[in-house]
Amino acid sequence: MTERIKSLLDRTFAKEQKKFRRDHDWKPLLDMFIAAKANDSARARMGLVAMLKAEQPAFMEGETIAFLRTVKQIPDLHSDEEMAAFRAAGTAFGEKGVVFNLTADFGPTIRDGLLARISEMEARIARCRAEGDAEGVTFLSDAILSATAVLELADRYRAAAAEQGFTKVAETLAQVPARGARTFHEALQSLRILHYAMWCEGEYHCGLGRIDQYLYPYLEADLAAGRLTEETALEELEEFFIACNRDSDLYIGVQQGDNGQSVMLGGVTRDGKPAFNLLSRLALKACGELKLVDPKINLRVDKSTPMEIYELGTELTKAGLGFPQYANDDVVIPALQKWGYELEDARDYSVAACWEFLIPGCGMDINNIDAVSLPSCLDTVMRAGADTFDGLKEALRAEINRRCDALQEKYKHVEIFPGPFVSVISTGCIERARDLSKGGKYNNFGIHGTGIAVAVDSLAAVRELVYEKKLVTMEELVKLMDTDFEGRPDMLAAARNAPKMGNADAAADDLAVWLVATWADALKGRRNDRGGIYRPGTGSAMYYIWHANELPASADGRLKGHPFSANYAPSLDVPVKGPLSVIRSFTEPDLGPVCNGGPLTIEVHDSAFREPDGVEKVAQLVKFFVDCGGHQLQINSINRETLVDAQAHPERHAHLIVRVWGWSGYFIELDKPFQDQIIKRVELAV
Repeated sequence: MTERIKSLLDRTFAKEQKKFRRDHDWKPLLDMFIAAKANDSARARMGLVAMLKAEQPAFMEGETIAFLRTVKQIPDLHSDEEMAAFRAAGTAFGEKGVVFNLTADFGPTIRDGLLARISEMEARIARCRAEGDAEGVTFLSDAILSATAVLELADRYRAAAAEQGFTKVAETLAQVPARGARTFHEALQSLRILHYAMWCEGEYHCGLGRIDQYLYPYLEADLAAGRLTEETALEELEEFFIACNRDSDLYIGVQQGDNGQSVMLGGVTRDGKPAFNLLSRLALKACGELKLVDPKINLRVDKSTPMEIYELGTELTKAGLGFPQYANDDVVIPALQKWGYELEDARDYSVAACWEFLIPGCGMDINNIDAVSLPSCLDTVMRAGADTFDGLKEALRAEINRRCDALQEKYKHVEIFPGPFVSVISTGCIERARDLSKGGKYNNFGIHGTGIAVAVDSLAAVRELVYEKKLVTMEELVKLMDTDFEGRPDMLAAARNAPKMGNADAAADDLAVWLVATWADALKGRRNDRGGIYRPGTGSAMYYIWHANELPASADGRLKGHPFSANYAPSLDVPVKGPLSVIRSFTEPDLGPVCNGGPLTIEVHDSAFREPDGVEKVAQLVKFFVDCGGHQLQINSINRETLVDAQAHPERHAHLIVRVWGWSGYFIELDKPFQDQIIKRVELAV
C-alpha cells in the first residue's frame, strides 16, 4: 500500500468526508409533484436533476478518483398517502417500489460514453415520434434529461477540480463519462460516476457486477502500453475501492453495511472460457490490504478451479472480512438454464445486493420479493395434528403450497417506479424505448425459504418424540412449545438431543432432502404477472430475526425469540461434529431447484489460521464444498470472546468486520439482536 493510499484510507476511516455533507429539505419538491399530479417518470427525472443540482463538488486531499455525496437525503418521489392509495388499489411493490437490488450494464457506457447513449436516444426518439409511440417519447425524453444532468454535474466537478488544483481529476473528467474511457483510470472514474448517479436517482442495493471482465481490457491495454505497472494498477484499484466506502453509510439497508456494493470475480466468460485474470487477482489483493467492508467480494469457482485461487480467497477470510462469498458454476449455471436463462447469460451471472443470482444489465428480477417461514409452516400443521408422520409431512407440503398460493395472489400485480437513468445503462431499454421498470429480458421473482435447519431439526424431533418413542403426544408437545418447555427439562433435553442437520446424520438429512425438494416443488411452474417465474432459494436475508420473533418455541428445542440460523446453516448452538459433517449434510439435497441464492454459512474459529497450514486447510474445505455440489458458501472467521468484548467495549473494535447474512459490516454498527445472533453462531475448528 502506497503512502497516498494509506492517507486516503486513514482519512476515510476517520470519516473526514462527513465534513462536506449537509441536510436538504426536499418537501417543497414533493409538494410540487403532488400539486402538479406529475407522472412517475417525470418525478424520477426531476428528482435526479434536483439531487444532482444540489450536490456540490467536493474533494479529498490526494485523491484522483472523484465524486462524493454532499447531500444526505435523496428526494422522496411519493408521499406516504400516495403509496397507501396505490396499495389500497391492489398494487404490490417490491420493498420501496423502485428499481433496486440489481446490477446495471456498466461496461458499454464506460466504453462508449454518455454522449453516445444520448445520440442513440435522440435517434430512437425520432422513430417513436414517427410511429406515434407516446410512451416511448416520454421515456426517452426523461432519460435524455437524466443523462444530461449527470454530465452537467461531471462538468461542474471538472471545473472545480481545475480551480482547486486537482489536475488529474480535471483531465479525467474532461473525457469521462461524456466520452468513452481510454485508460484503466478513466474507466474507474466513469464507473464511480455511473454507480453514484444510480443511488442519486433513488435506486439502492446497486451492485458493481463483474468488474474483472468489463474493466480488464483497459488494464490490459495500459500494461501493454507501459502506462501502468501491476503496482500502479493496484494503487488505482485501491483508490476506487476506498471511494466505494466514503458514502456507504448513506446507502443503508436493514442494517449499516447492508448497501449492496457487491462485485463478482472469476468464473467463466460468456463463451465458457476461464475468466479469472490479473484484475481478479489485484481485486483480491486490494481487499486484503485495505480491509474494508466494501466492495463485498464474490468469487465464482467450479471443480476445475486451481487450488491457488481458493487460497487467494481464503486469505481474505483469514483477514476477517467475511468474504469472498463463493458461487459454484457447476450448480448455478445449469440451474439458471433450467429456469429459462440463455446459456451465454447464465455464464455471465453475478449477484444482486447479497447473494441472489442475476444477469447484469438485462434482468429486472426482483430476487427477494418475499419469504416463507418453513418453521412457521410446520408449527401450523403441528397444531392441527396428524395420525402418522407421513400424514404430518403431507400436511406440511400442503401448508407450504398454501403460503405460496397466498404470495402469488399478493403479487398478482406488481409495479416498479421508473428509473430513466438506470435504464440508460441497462441492456435493451433504449432500443425498446421503454424504462427498465417495465421489464427486462428476465423478470423473475425470488422467494426466500427461511429457517430450513430449524424446520428439519423440528421434523426430526417430532418423528422421534411423538411417533417413534411416543414420549409425548402432538398436543402435549405443542403446549410445551407455547410455554418454552416450562417444567419439563427432560422434554427440552430430548428435543435438543434429537437428530440435527449438520452432523451427516441420515435421520435428519433425509428430511432435509425431502423438505428442500418440497420447497422447490411448491413454486415450480408458477408465473408472475410480468411474464417471469418464481425462484425459490435457501436464503433468509433479515427474516432469520423477523420470522423467529413471530414464533413460539419449536420442536427442536429452540426457545421463543431465539433467532434462526442465517441463510442455509446449522441451527444456532447445535453441537455439530465439524465443518465436513456440516458440508455433507447441507449438500445432500439437490440445490439446483432452489438456486435463487442463499449460502451455506460456516463460522470458523480464528485460531484455524494460527497454524502454518491454516489457509490451505480452509481452502480445501471450500473446494470440498464445491466438489460435493454445494451452490453457495460464505465463511466467517470469528472469535466469540472478541465479539463479546466488542459488544461491551465498542470503542476498542471500530474496524471489527463480521459477515451478517449476505454482506459484511462493522460489528459495532449492528443492532444488538444481530450482534447477539452472530455471537451465538457455532464456531468450528478446522
